[in-house]
Amino acid sequence: MRPASQISPSADQAPFPEVSVVIPCLNEADTLQACIEKAQAALAENRVQSEIIVADNGSTDESRSIAARLGVRVIEVAARGYGNTLMAGIAAARGKFIIMGDADDSYDFREIPSFLERLRNGADVVQGCRLPAGGGSVSTGAMPFLHRWWGNPMFSFMARRMFNAPVNDVYCGMRGFTKELYEKLDQQCTGMEFASEMIVKASLRKAKIVEVPITLHPAGRRSHDPHLKTFRDGWRTLRFFLMYSPRWLFLVPGVVLVVLGLIGYALAMPAVIFRGATFDAHTLLFASLAILCGYQAILFSIFSQTFAVIEGFLPESRWLSRFYRIVNLERGLVIASVALLIGLLLMGIAFDRWRLSNFGPLNYAHTMRLVVPGVTLAALGFQTILSSFFVSIMGMSRKSVDRTFS
Repeated sequence: MRPASQISPSADQAPFPEVSVVIPCLNEADTLQACIEKAQAALAENRVQSEIIVADNGSTDESRSIAARLGVRVIEVAARGYGNTLMAGIAAARGKFIIMGDADDSYDFREIPSFLERLRNGADVVQGCRLPAGGGSVSTGAMPFLHRWWGNPMFSFMARRMFNAPVNDVYCGMRGFTKELYEKLDQQCTGMEFASEMIVKASLRKAKIVEVPITLHPAGRRSHDPHLKTFRDGWRTLRFFLMYSPRWLFLVPGVVLVVLGLIGYALAMPAVIFRGATFDAHTLLFASLAILCGYQAILFSIFSQTFAVIEGFLPESRWLSRFYRIVNLERGLVIASVALLIGLLLMGIAFDRWRLSNFGPLNYAHTMRLVVPGVTLAALGFQTILSSFFVSIMGMSRKSVDRTFS
């Protein structure tokens, strides 16, 4: 077999390669040569106009010299981290399509044609799937038990549920995508969550994502442990998911708390007795706490979603647009003022009862049914007034958004 550099027009030095294969590397001398040779074989056999890029993140072994000897481009990346390494390698890539895969020989680069076929057929992202749920397979010893049965399935489920991502293996490090889409995604994550970030952002942009089943093999490295740290990188992925989903981070918990608070009010105001349990004034306090915390969470959902849309972190949201078509500054102020006035009125009635008793002891079970709802409504009204102005100020930063808040 001739090396890829001798095949025309498939040479790595071609001015406009169709495919750029990007391999992140940090001390992978044990396996890098096997990865490069498999990629070269697949590209040569299919006569693909291509280039191979090894993005090296400060290797102290023979990784760079191995890559250079095999005639591939080596990009030295100073900033540490899996995401930083891939971002540098992809930035240097000249191909229309990018195919990335790890350098530990756990992915078989001879499967590149399967990814390329789907990219040529119009897919924006072709995600490898190692799990049986998507038709893939995991060789014995290739994936730690915790990753195989808990971490990966859990995060893949979250990606499907939270972002409508059509994937069964969100963590798979072998994937293909168009350079055009990648440049729109504005990837920011510098660590292992880079891979999940791509799927999340592509899903939010309604990109065409398809899966291709692959086999995960045991990593061939022997000189060091895997770079992935289970709990550290798992937490960073969870943090990213929540930060990119104000709905699940703020809105859903907020709505649940408000509903629980209203149920508490429904039981406590008439002093319901259920199976010997009396729901009275203390229940009102707990219910008010739930409502106030829930309402605050809902406001944070609106704030964060608005900010993310304005800054371009998230695409336009249909539910947010509908919300602002119904609620504007003036309507928010009217609703808030009514709540505030009712709250003050209830507190005023309670104060008057205290006055009529010559400021002596009160029947707290009855008085608290005025004071607690009054304080809660006053707090909600005051929060709403401040929030209405705050959201309107945020909307002033862009004319298109400003019209939404007018």
